[in-house]
Amino acid sequence: MLDIRWIRANPELFKAAMIRRGEASADNPINKKILLEAGDPKEPEKILEILLENAADVYIEKLEPLETLDAQRRDAISKLEAQQAERNTVNKEIGRRKANNEPAEELFAGMKEVGNKIKELEKIVDELDQAMNEKLLVIPNAPHHTTPLGCDETANLEVRKFGQPKNFEFAVKDHVDLGADLGILDFDRAAKLTGARFSVLTGAGARLERALINFMLDVHTQRHGYREILPPFIVNADSMRGTGQLPKFEQDLFKLQGYEYYLIPTAEVPVTNLYAGEILKESDLTISYVAYTPCFRSEAGSYGRDTRGLIRQHQFDKVELVKFCKPEDSYEELESLLDNAEEILRLLQLPYRVVALSTGDLGFSASKTYDIEVWLPSQNCYREISSCSNFEDFQARRASIRFKGSDAKAKTALVHTLNGSGLAVGRTWLAILENYQDEAGRIFIPEVLRPYMGGLTHIERQK
Repeated sequence: MLDIRWIRANPELFKAAMIRRGEASADNPINKKILLEAGDPKEPEKILEILLENAADVYIEKLEPLETLDAQRRDAISKLEAQQAERNTVNKEIGRRKANNEPAEELFAGMKEVGNKIKELEKIVDELDQAMNEKLLVIPNAPHHTTPLGCDETANLEVRKFGQPKNFEFAVKDHVDLGADLGILDFDRAAKLTGARFSVLTGAGARLERALINFMLDVHTQRHGYREILPPFIVNADSMRGTGQLPKFEQDLFKLQGYEYYLIPTAEVPVTNLYAGEILKESDLTISYVAYTPCFRSEAGSYGRDTRGLIRQHQFDKVELVKFCKPEDSYEELESLLDNAEEILRLLQLPYRVVALSTGDLGFSASKTYDIEVWLPSQNCYREISSCSNFEDFQARRASIRFKGSDAKAKTALVHTLNGSGLAVGRTWLAILENYQDEAGRIFIPEVLRPYMGGLTHIERQK
């Protein structure tokens, strides 16, 4: 959630942020096309300068009702404080008169009316607070100034690549055919058990999934210093609001019938909300957690996309990295988290690339995001396997996660939160099948995984 005080003090910066997000009305003169032609997306500071020069003339639909509510709220608070001040003054006078055995009946009578006004104004302030929070909850985070400007994923910028895709001397198979031929992947029985977009892994396929989970957890805990945590896989609505899934993305969630509980779409939700409503010690930051969980997503709005295979499932495994840090450290921590996630692919010797997401492809809560994309031979392209994001204080404000120094005079401040997949296990599984296949349809196990596979060097169909 953005800070209403920042929006109030910086309306043009807020407008510039919303324009970059594509939130400006379609008929405003500073439209997306003009912005994209205004400068090289690799020069975000120049583009931001152009935005600020024109922001005053741009209409942002979400700003006007927010400004109105904010003005009404401040007016109500001012009246409430005046009534409270009057009550305090009169109470002091009543106390003085009582001490001097002087009559104070007329003051008591007046206090009843003041008390009624205070209750009425408190109710008005509460209603305005709720209305304003409802507006703020659906406003996306402001993009960091280094986030490339763009309307969609076509404006994402490639940062770097690792490894060279292998030149196969035979027609490669995709993971669906490989898994079926090896007898380790079964979609038909999964559909019988549940429905579409579920899978059953068997034999070496199930063991490979488990091996990847343990391998990732070991790397992140033993090499990178994360603390392992196993959170609940079901959370309440407050937790979903804290990380930004509610109210905007409720259609993407699985809700338990008869309960205000949801299956988690990612471990980011329970792990980030561990400290909801708490004040952390500054000396404890940065706090780094790694968690394995299954994840559950309805994939609303994605029908027709990636319907074949494991790319887009309703249930999948993921190892998640989450950090809580001081604001001044968060972008350094983002680069560190990104490198930690990349290390898994480097150890597995899987070709990948890193891209910086444009403002049009940026997640609702993120200020800056890098995607890691692994090479899939069957599709002859890179596909996302991890998103690593800095949310700055956006989630921390929603969940009220703060920190304070040891000095008695130190003020509390909001932490910055970060997370990233380290990695999506199913997509790593399928990338291994496709990149390590041979002409006979066998799958060679990357060396770093062999200890987790009982020394198995390859997967072949069992007779």
